[in-house]
Amino acid sequence: MGRLVLALMVVACTLPISTVVNYVVPDPYMDEIFHVPQAQRYCKGDFNTWDPMITTLPGLYYASLAYIAPLFPGMQWTGKARSFQEACSTAILRSVNISLAIICALLFYDIVIELRPETNARSATRQAFVLSLYPLHWFFTFLFYTDVGSTTAVMAMYLACIKRSYWLSALLGSLAIIFRQTNIVWVAFVACMGVLDYLDKFSRKTNLLTKADTLVESEIDTSVLNKRFVHAQLKNRRNVNSDKIANNAVSEEKLHQSRDSEWSGVLGEFQFLAYRIWCEKWGILTNFFPFLLVAFAFIAFVIHNGSIVVGAKEAHPVSPHFAQILYFGLASAVAMAPVHFNLSKVAVLCQSFREERTKFLVLFLAALISALVSVQFFSLAHPYLLADNRHYPFYIWRKVIQAHWLMKYLLTPLYVYSWWSIFNTLGKTRQKVWIIIFFFATAGVVVPAPLIEFRYYTIPFYFIILHAEIDDRGWILIGVPYIIVNLFAIALFLFKPFRWDHESGLQRFMW
Repeated sequence: MGRLVLALMVVACTLPISTVVNYVVPDPYMDEIFHVPQAQRYCKGDFNTWDPMITTLPGLYYASLAYIAPLFPGMQWTGKARSFQEACSTAILRSVNISLAIICALLFYDIVIELRPETNARSATRQAFVLSLYPLHWFFTFLFYTDVGSTTAVMAMYLACIKRSYWLSALLGSLAIIFRQTNIVWVAFVACMGVLDYLDKFSRKTNLLTKADTLVESEIDTSVLNKRFVHAQLKNRRNVNSDKIANNAVSEEKLHQSRDSEWSGVLGEFQFLAYRIWCEKWGILTNFFPFLLVAFAFIAFVIHNGSIVVGAKEAHPVSPHFAQILYFGLASAVAMAPVHFNLSKVAVLCQSFREERTKFLVLFLAALISALVSVQFFSLAHPYLLADNRHYPFYIWRKVIQAHWLMKYLLTPLYVYSWWSIFNTLGKTRQKVWIIIFFFATAGVVVPAPLIEFRYYTIPFYFIILHAEIDDRGWILIGVPYIIVNLFAIALFLFKPFRWDHESGLQRFMW
């Protein structure tokens, strides 16, 4: 019932807006001028012609064909379209993302239930609906862009991995890459999360078996004869892998006891993880081999193509844009402002300072220096950012970051705080290893991108908020600003167009 209610809620808040968008902006706009004609070529059966300005693989166009094919007989029967090509109008192609947004919301629902099984249907529906309202995700639901399809494929991949369907997860990961090549990073991230979950499952099984053996031995007479009988029974009871499990059990127990004392900290967690991976290397290789196939196929594609992007390679070079990770941290913290900017979070920060003053100061200064170096030497201003006043980052760059020569330095403490708060929030539910892998995965996606595009932040943001502990009041406090921002952004897009002197046609504000 919760899923049905959620689907109806998403339809209710997207379908009317979509109708208005198609009425006010009936023709392809912005990147749609590349995507729509390319999809229409596919509708004609022309799979050989490719627009050199398109940077992504044709996942969106294949999804469009799969979406329109079952609709075409009904459209033809009602006279809405006389040919398949005619069925691929701009409005119909845009509606592909409406359907994908509904699927994505349902995936959010299932992920919430899987991550927090104690969550009831009403709370899961509320959370999934708020997630579907995230402004960057919601806005591009109404345009024929790759963002919604990319997010949906990544979330489907993650859900399959949580459910330990690793082959399906890898297959969905390959689909995510066909939507957007940078999703190879999230394929690797999800594979790593699957390995962590697999090892935790194996460790729990080993510990349970060890405790069961101890319990049986303690309840039976301790004479030599009885001991031999007990051990014989235990040996017969175990499966073919018993010798390996028995040997690992003793070592794992000792390692668990010494983790805090001998292997404390992040390095200790990685050492312990490496040991467990080595013990279970064949099981891991067997279960996660499909992810290796995806990785090898992607490497072959990059070698053959000469670049990660398909077209417009000169406009999308790989650049060391380390300031981008700072922008992402602040943008994500703002998108979850009730979680990150409140008195309780400040109290935790002050408590951390009081308890470990030296460690706190060293880490803070190291992070601050890294942030200062990033904004000074690795902050890039892409020509598109400086010239295109249709996007909000244009105004943020000019009115905030470049408002004064000191501003980019004054923002660095806020960047550091944002990331500290994100780490603190994730640390309540995730391991240190998980958080570090996530940080490097996020960096792997946003740092090489020379252009500041908030929509690149969508997927890593979802991984943060999905794993954050937020009560019902917090979700409401997050959702209400989302609604306000969405209404403002779509109204500005629809009803405040402007013109360029050097180009005909109306221009519109957008993310």
